[in-house]
Amino acid sequence: MNPVYTAVATSTGRNARAVTADGKLDVQLAMPKELGGTGDGLNPEQFLAAGWAACFSTVLQILAEQQHLDAKDVAVTAEVSLVPGKGRFDLAAVLRVALPEHLQGETGTKLLEATHNTCPYSRATAGNISVEVVQEAVTLASTP
Repeated sequence: MNPVYTAVATSTGRNARAVTADGKLDVQLAMPKELGGTGDGLNPEQFLAAGWAACFSTVLQILAEQQHLDAKDVAVTAEVSLVPGKGRFDLAAVLRVALPEHLQGETGTKLLEATHNTCPYSRATAGNISVEVVQEAVTLASTP
């Protein structure tokens, strides 16, 4: 395997710091309040959600462009949850994809399926966690 890019980060736990090797990311981590922590920092689920949303939206835009579709107004919101399992926690995710009107319906469904089958985060979690991809409409603010 010859990677084109490798991200490197170090942390010593959920109540510690996470730092990337290049120093561009240096954040305080904290256990969420829902798990008995202070919530005064970020947590791994937030990082997964942010990374997945960014990756999914980028792949969607690339695939849309290849089909000569305009996907500039697409927004992806990733919800990553910890779900109690048998003596452990499992992950579950919902990807809410806001599509403009011209991408809704069958066109959007096919685009989302292709994106989910192509996105590295989606492929890495396939069969490992529950993932739901939800197509939503973009609501554009009107100007008076």
